[in-house]
Order: sequence, then C-alpha cells, then structure tokens
Amino acid sequence: MTHTPSAPAARPTGLDRFFSISVRGSTLGRELRGGVVTFVTMAYIVVLNPLILGFVPDIDGQYLGGGTEPNLPAIAAGTALVAGVMSILMGTVANFPLAIATGLGLNAFVAVAIATQMTWADAMGLVVIEGLLILVLVLTGFRAAVFRAVPGQLKVAISVGIGLFIALIGFVDAGFVSRIPDVAQTTVPVQLGTGGQLQGWPVAVFAIGLVLVVALWVRRVRGAILIAIAAATVLAVVVEAVLDLGSAADNGPGGWILTVPSLPDSVGSLAALPDFGTLGEFNLLGSFDRIGLVAALLLVFSLMLADFFDTLGTMTAIGAEAGLLDEDGAPPRTQQILVVDSVAAVAGGVGGVSSNTSYIESAAGVGEGARTGLASVVTGVLFLLTVFLAPLVAVIPSEAAVPALVLVGFLMMQQVGEITWSDPEIAIPAFLTIVLMPFTYSISVGIGAGFVAYVLIKLVLGKPREIHPLMGLVAVLFLVYFAIEPLTALLT
Repeated sequence: MTHTPSAPAARPTGLDRFFSISVRGSTLGRELRGGVVTFVTMAYIVVLNPLILGFVPDIDGQYLGGGTEPNLPAIAAGTALVAGVMSILMGTVANFPLAIATGLGLNAFVAVAIATQMTWADAMGLVVIEGLLILVLVLTGFRAAVFRAVPGQLKVAISVGIGLFIALIGFVDAGFVSRIPDVAQTTVPVQLGTGGQLQGWPVAVFAIGLVLVVALWVRRVRGAILIAIAAATVLAVVVEAVLDLGSAADNGPGGWILTVPSLPDSVGSLAALPDFGTLGEFNLLGSFDRIGLVAALLLVFSLMLADFFDTLGTMTAIGAEAGLLDEDGAPPRTQQILVVDSVAAVAGGVGGVSSNTSYIESAAGVGEGARTGLASVVTGVLFLLTVFLAPLVAVIPSEAAVPALVLVGFLMMQQVGEITWSDPEIAIPAFLTIVLMPFTYSISVGIGAGFVAYVLIKLVLGKPREIHPLMGLVAVLFLVYFAIEPLTALLT
C-alpha cells in the first residue's frame, strides 16, 4: 500500500506573515474588528483635543492654528493626522496592538499651564524637546533608571491627580461648576452652576450626556464615549434650533459656553479638504527666552513625567490583556514600542496638537481579539479618513463632549487604591500630589509638591539613603520653581 505523504501546512503569506497573525493565535477578521473597536473607543480625542486646546489664547492673544479666533477644524485635522500616522507606525514597526493619539491630561497641561505663559509655537517647541529627550532616554537605556527613581505610588498619585484635574476641567467647561466672580463677598472660590444653581439647557445637555456615557460604560457598550458625544450633540443641535440660545458670551447664563451647536448651511460642507494650519507651528527654543531657563526646563520635566510613565504602564497592561508578555513581564519588541511612542511625542509638537502617546483604550481592541500591529494600522487608517470630516467638530458644543472628561477622570481615579494610605511617608506626598493638581489648576504644582514632600519627609526621618539622587535633584529644582518670584526679586 502506497503511503501518500500529507501536504505540509501552508506557510503564512502576505499580511499574516508580516504581522505574525497566525503565530499569535489571531485571525485577519479579529485584527480588523479589533482595530475598528479601538478607533471607536478613542475617536473622541478628535473632538476633545480641539475643545481643550482651541479656546485658550496664548500670551499674545493668539489661538492655536493662528488668528484671533479659535480654529477648531485645523486642530481636529492635525489631531487625526498625527494619530493616524503614529498608530500606523506603531503597528508596522513594533507590531503591537497599541494605538496612539494626543494624550489627555498632557493636552490640558499644555493649554492651561504652558501656552498661557508663552506663544503656542513656543509651547509646541517644549513638546518637541520633551519628546526628543525621552527618545534619547529610550535609546540610551536611561529611561528605566529614571523610572526606578520615582516611587511607584507617587507615579500612581500623579495619574490620579491628573484624573481629578481632567474631571474638574470637564465640569467647568460645561458650566456645571463655575468660578465665583471676584466681586462676590465670599471666601468660596467655586460654585455650582451660576449663582449656586444649575441654569439653562446647555447644562441639561451636559447632565444628560454624563448620565448616558455612564450608563453605556457600566453596560460595557463598545464606543460608549463616542455614542454619548454623538447623542448629546444631536440633542444640543435640536435645542439650539428650537430655542436659539446663542453663546453665553453674548446672551449671558443659559447660553452655550464655547461652541454654539448649529449645523452648516449644507450637508456637503461637513466634509472638506483639511486645514493643516497647526502643522510646523513650533518654536524650539522660544520658551527659554520667554520664561527663562529654569522655568522652561521644569515645564519640560513635567511633560516628560506625565508622558514618561504612562506608556510603560499602558504597554504592559495591553500586553497582559493580549497574553503577549514574556517571563519577565515585558511585551515583545519593547524597545520598538518605546521608540515609536517617543517619536509620537515629537510628532505631536511638530503637528501643533500636543504630545501624542499610547492609549489604554487599545485594550478594547484587544478584547475584540486583536493581537498584532495590524489592528493599530486599521485604527490609524480610520484616523486618516477622519481628517476629511474635521469640520464636524465645529458643530459639537463642549457641553456635549466634556462628559467624556469626567468619565476619563473616574477611570484614572480608580488607581487610588494602590496607594498605602496608612503609611504617611508615601501617603502625604501622594495626597499633596493628587489634591494640588485640581486645587491649583496646575499639574506641575501637584507633582512638585509631592516630590518635595517625599524628600523632606525622608530627611526628617533620617532616611536620606532612601532618596534616589535623581529624586533629590528634581526636588531641588521644584523648590527653585516654587520660589522663583522671591528669588528673582532678591537676585535682581
């Protein structure tokens, strides 16, 4: 009897071979679905980034993208372009299911703490410098050393504090919380709504949007944030069409705070050739002339710290979810992942849309089955297609979008349980880090206070050997930062 040898298993070809799809136990269908789901869960950044960056004038009264009026479509187009290119780069270079876009928290820091002290071009120059420095740290292996220098629970506190800061921005931008005018005879700095009461339909749209995004999220609906933003926007457009509320600046309380949600004259105008007015608008060293060497370096450090640690945690979490970690707990191609992420920070500054970083929302795509970089390529292509729909952001009011900020704040707050609150040596620095970010409306102040407190407590307890030299150096720099005004007056 003649034995016919079985045909050898077909060798992977094309996309399968390039991305190791079969090797990682995935399929083309899973990768495509995973990429789409990741895009849906993080596409809100194309809406939120313009709202966070677009309404803040720089020190010269100019808005991002150029001019004396907000240019939201240009910021949206730049946001989608950089996210698309960098997500594709992550997929092809690192072959990892991790998508990239403008970092929430980082963009708020750039808008609130940096651009108000200098021009937007100067601020984006600092972002470029930060990305280049992180890239150098990655290539030299020094990033791991700095990572070890900061106590793990302080890293957690930074993330939690940024979460509270983001939530506060959301409540303020929706009019749910407002600043009490200086003329008021009260020691309370903020209040509920206007005059201590919620007033007007715009606040109602925010409240409905918040309820909807929470309901969708707890029911684990894919794309909960995007669905809630879209639904709240439709409601806002209807309310404005019926009641003609106008802007709060023109009509007072009861009007829309930032953007009046009115549809364009024709549906065709919703899609247009993109305006890339933010691209290339950066001045690498202008900030040093504007605010001085020490202040500029401290801002760069603050950007680095926020960007530095998030990526390490994110890629580890995604790798664990996908079952891709090795015996040392590291994902495949770790070096390539970190290099692409560092380049993304530089690209965000060059693109004028703030530092880009890895998104934990990529876990949604992994949950859908994604295991390779093909999913990131799919996400990136969808972002590039979004570039041509950038004018849509001009329709979306902040009241419809910022419920997402509150939800993201909650997600970041969940890490607070990792802090040992019974140990004052870490609990007090962590507490100061967390509360001073929203209380001072400054991320860098919270980080600085936590670092200084940590070093001070160790010295008081006679434990100087527990202070990493890099922590000591950073604490000294923050002391100089906090005392910059009296030191300047003394020295000049």
